[in-house]
Amino acid sequence: MNPEHQGFVPLSLAEFNTLTELLSKLVSTQHPPVIIPGEAILGIEAVATGIAAPGRTFVNVVTGPYGRLFGQWLERGGATVAEVIVPFDEVATADLVAAAIEQYQPDALSFVHAEVVTGGSNPVREIVKLAQEFNLITVSDSVSAVGGEVLPVDEWGVDFAVIGAQKALAGPNGVSAVSISPRGWEFLESNAIAPRNSILSLLDLKPSPDGAAPLRVPPNIPVLEARALILALTRIEEEGLEQVIKRHERAASSAIAGITALGLEPWQKDSRHYSTLTTTIKISGKQELLIHQPVGIVAPGDGGLFGQLLRINHFGKNASRKSVEEAITVLAQLLKMDPEQALLAVRRVWGE
Repeated sequence: MNPEHQGFVPLSLAEFNTLTELLSKLVSTQHPPVIIPGEAILGIEAVATGIAAPGRTFVNVVTGPYGRLFGQWLERGGATVAEVIVPFDEVATADLVAAAIEQYQPDALSFVHAEVVTGGSNPVREIVKLAQEFNLITVSDSVSAVGGEVLPVDEWGVDFAVIGAQKALAGPNGVSAVSISPRGWEFLESNAIAPRNSILSLLDLKPSPDGAAPLRVPPNIPVLEARALILALTRIEEEGLEQVIKRHERAASSAIAGITALGLEPWQKDSRHYSTLTTTIKISGKQELLIHQPVGIVAPGDGGLFGQLLRINHFGKNASRKSVEEAITVLAQLLKMDPEQALLAVRRVWGE
């Protein structure tokens, strides 16, 4: 039959199983993740709504706007939220988190893995190790980080990890996932006010407890987006996750080299914690850098960060020498400078 006359083909169970298997491999877990039928912000809110309850205390790390939003959702659910807040040009330190844990004796610890908006990446391994020492449930908003940074959730003991597709994975934004550990499921199930029969209900999407394959595809999974994510994850598997991460690291290093050659400074203070997904640039009163719309992968600061920084979004398919060179050329044009020396600095990092 001519494919043009076949009409719409529903997502098959084999495709759904392939999607969950690829996501499990991506974050090195034996437990099938929950597929979220929408952009990853839905998964983040579903986690917050499912685990928040009166009588529960959370230490919530705020290093950017998404951490702040997660804390608000926890409070909406009646939880007590103690926030570890740092300036948005810094990341959280293990010492700050440890002090908050000691002071508030929480049930759980939540944080954003990598902040695309601010260009910082929290020391996740150290933070999760602290949580393990105190037997805390851990919640990681890893929407942007997965694919650009290492996240072996089983090895590290991350109980909830929200995965987005449209950043480092170079996939669609209409479907996402949440990796949940057995402890995480217990934490959800012990919450009497966790939503059911709701778009925010993770419990309604729980895989079979004995690991058996599902008998049917969940009816709310967006079919075209699911297929697009399968393709994106297959490309990553073919390239190799380690190589994809190295490509993001090289894009970040070359962007720093390029902006430094232009006489610009990174927005983030500590070079040990630059995000591999975005490089943020301090504007410091340089009016020529005050753009209002993105130019290629160079974008103005979001919300309250507008006028304070610029962002080079070198994630996904743009984690490449070509994309970084184009961004550095845009910055040179804004500064009315010759880009050649900065481009040479970029190429040296790529070994070319």
